[in-house]
Amino acid sequence: MSTENLPSDGPSEADLAAAEAMMAGHQRANTTDDAVAGSAGGDVNLDVILDVPVTLSLEVGRTRLPIRSLLQLNQGSVVELERAAGEPLDVFVNGTLVAHGEVVVVNDKFGIRLIDVVSPAERIRKLK
Repeated sequence: MSTENLPSDGPSEADLAAAEAMMAGHQRANTTDDAVAGSAGGDVNLDVILDVPVTLSLEVGRTRLPIRSLLQLNQGSVVELERAAGEPLDVFVNGTLVAHGEVVVVNDKFGIRLIDVVSPAERIRKLK
């Protein structure tokens, strides 16, 4: 008969090692939080996050269509979007709306000129 699944009298050495590793990770996270908070009166040190990559995307418009219509699309098909021509595009960062803008061409590449930036308070309100 195997004793692998029988209850033990206390935590094993593996359980204790895992708990110690988890506590060490928690202490490292608190140290990182302290670095962000800074040492001068709670000032925020943004240097920690300035190099974190984010995804910026633009949305021209959206539409809903049945799978039947989707399967009938081919080269040259036109899909009508719900946004009118000339309306500003939505600018998203990691899926969160941050601004509205218009398409520009700079050195033969597309770009976007921001015409309205959503306030930080408004962005936070929309997250809730």
